[in-house]
Amino acid sequence: MIGQGILETLYMTFASVAAAYIMGIPIGILAEVTRKGGIRPVPALNGVLGFIINIGRSIPFIILLVAVMPITRAVAGTTIGPKAATVPLIIAATPFVARMVESSLREVDAGVIEAARAMGANTLQIIYKVLLPEALPSLIMGASLTTITLVGYTAMAGAVGGRGLGDIALRFGYYRYEADVMIVTIILLVIMVQIIQSLGHFISKKIDKRGKGEN
Repeated sequence: MIGQGILETLYMTFASVAAAYIMGIPIGILAEVTRKGGIRPVPALNGVLGFIINIGRSIPFIILLVAVMPITRAVAGTTIGPKAATVPLIIAATPFVARMVESSLREVDAGVIEAARAMGANTLQIIYKVLLPEALPSLIMGASLTTITLVGYTAMAGAVGGRGLGDIALRFGYYRYEADVMIVTIILLVIMVQIIQSLGHFISKKIDKRGKGEN
């Protein structure tokens, strides 16, 4: 049972992270590029993107789980199980990813961007050859934080039939007062978070050119 719960939690977490990044990265790039002072300012579009991202990040996940059940049923064919849980997880994670990407890109030194412009780079070249490579260490750390956040969200998804470790903790640890099951699930979730955080930090440090330059 615990083994199945681990697999379901990992499936929900990484499937939703992958989908959220596929959708969130373009939104985050667009939000950074079109802001006032960005490489291609479009205030109206940036305002709309900012509003959508802020709304998405403002809704508590447990409420979002219930609110999007009609969408979940339409997409997954059911509202129960790991496959169904990935739908609200993706919806919750996408604006979070978009904001993380926007923040990471904003950290890139303006001088590097100006140097690329001086060499005749166009907007797409600046994005793909300057912004993204320079922001990669920060993007990796952001991905680690996003994944950790979604591990916590999967536990909440267990409250409405999402299964995984959260469901086991609720059904056995809480409703049946089996404290040992609750403790085991907590320990497993903590271990998952620590592994993800350590891996993200390790990869980010390895690819950080600035850190290597200082050494």
